[in-house]
Amino acid sequence: MDLDGRVAELQSEDRTRQEWAICLHAFSDLSHVSPVVFLYLLKECYACGRFKATNKFRALQQQVHQVLYNSPKPGPAVFIAHCLYVLPIFEAYSEGFSHLIISALRRFLKVGTTSEDFIEAKSLAARLFLFTVGGSIIHDEKVLVKILEVFDISLENIDNAMCSADLKNSRTSSELAITFVEKFIFKLIESESYMAAVSLLEHFSIYQSGESFLIKIMQTKDYRTADRWATFMGKPMLCTLVREYSEKKLLKRAYEIIKKNNLRLEFPEIYHTYKESSLKKLAEKGIWDVAEAKTNGDKQLLEYLVYLAMEAGYFEKVDELCDRYSLEGFVNVKEPETNLLHSRYLQLNELVLEDVIWVDEVNGLREATCRIEECKMVGIDCEWKPNYEKGSKPNKVSIMQIASEKVVFILDLIKLFEDVPDILDNCLTRILHSPRIIKLGYNFQCDVKQLAHSYGELKCFKHYEMLLDLQNVFREPRGGLSGLAQKILGANLNKTRRNSNWEQRPLSRYQLEYAALDAAVLVHIFRHVRSYSQSTADPEGPANIEWKSYIVSHTDNSKNTKKGKKSKKPDAGTYF
Repeated sequence: MDLDGRVAELQSEDRTRQEWAICLHAFSDLSHVSPVVFLYLLKECYACGRFKATNKFRALQQQVHQVLYNSPKPGPAVFIAHCLYVLPIFEAYSEGFSHLIISALRRFLKVGTTSEDFIEAKSLAARLFLFTVGGSIIHDEKVLVKILEVFDISLENIDNAMCSADLKNSRTSSELAITFVEKFIFKLIESESYMAAVSLLEHFSIYQSGESFLIKIMQTKDYRTADRWATFMGKPMLCTLVREYSEKKLLKRAYEIIKKNNLRLEFPEIYHTYKESSLKKLAEKGIWDVAEAKTNGDKQLLEYLVYLAMEAGYFEKVDELCDRYSLEGFVNVKEPETNLLHSRYLQLNELVLEDVIWVDEVNGLREATCRIEECKMVGIDCEWKPNYEKGSKPNKVSIMQIASEKVVFILDLIKLFEDVPDILDNCLTRILHSPRIIKLGYNFQCDVKQLAHSYGELKCFKHYEMLLDLQNVFREPRGGLSGLAQKILGANLNKTRRNSNWEQRPLSRYQLEYAALDAAVLVHIFRHVRSYSQSTADPEGPANIEWKSYIVSHTDNSKNTKKGKKSKKPDAGTYF
């Protein structure tokens, strides 16, 4: 941008700031400001703002709430009522500003206003309701509902408004008012404005509509309105709603109604069916601790969870649940299930490993580092305890697994960091920063990010040398690492322990096997593909994979650097 253009831009910004300041200054004393002028100034404030619409709305709502304390005449509630009469002339701004000033008044009324002000405002709002329904003033139906709610308009207020408008005849008091309201509600129902209709029926306590009305709402899939209507009508309608949800296979909605309204005794089968479905979904994701908590100690649900754990081959969870809740009758079922599962999942002993070594003290760490430095290629993986609380920070990485072809070292990062942080930093730097060792991973960026978050003080996790992420090489569309193992090695990985408690000490035998397998399988998948590539020229097979081009020679994990550098294709003889 040239100098003249920059000057023009600054002048424009300065004018905007001046206009905004003038608008806010005018709001500082409303004692001599009419509703029309107030709304015009509000429009100018909105037009001058540079924020997104939602943020501008919130800012102006806060401003209007504050200026209601600045002596609007004859009173805050009456002033807003007059504004609502005028707003339709602002056309495109009418609906948004109506919601804005009504919301601001709602907040203001929590603190309070004078009874005289509110009584007069109710009268004005009731007449506004009549004029809007009659079509002489245009307001959206949602705005109309808010007016009724905020000004707390009753049938008596509408009746009085009809008297003052000279609309009453010889009928008894409030008879004409309720007929007027019911006709309007019927029009809303005909136009399928069900939420507005239900809001009015609820506001005026009209119970005339029944199951047919509920069915109409359900047919439009307006389930939020159906829930509100059934709740207002009471238990019989709620039971009808649950049955409707059940017939439509909407078990979650049926369950929520049952739980919220204490209808478990009326619908025990639906309740348990949904709970079991929920437990199954959690089990499939490996979130066993949450699934257990969701049972709330219910024996039937706990037994179902045990069967899910057996089906998944998670036998320590089976034992844990049976012991904790004194569940019996599952021992005889384990053996055949075990044989079946062994045929489905890759087992650690199939990889012909010589040892799995737990490292949690300095001598073991030094020995492991020396042995790893002798390798040309290692598989690396990490585990940490999952955190299911929304918005909370993730837990620290608990363990790091580093696998060669014959040995897997499992480093207790939490303990080593507490006991010997400097030595841990030095040892891992020798491994992770070494240009002579290819580090295999799967979706390794996730581990890299988590390690930096967990141990930001350590230099070893600031950058990495010679990374090869197998996810980038194969781009397996389904199943992740387990799917890749099935494709290359002919067997899936059992991922049931992925979300277990990795901070418990000691880790169970099953956890250690899971952790070791996740790192070791990386080496075996890569070795299998590389051997196949050297022995065949099948263009459709793994030989066609240019894995060397995916090696990242250097990646910096500092905040200012987002991407690493891919290496040129290295000479395979350099590493193998």
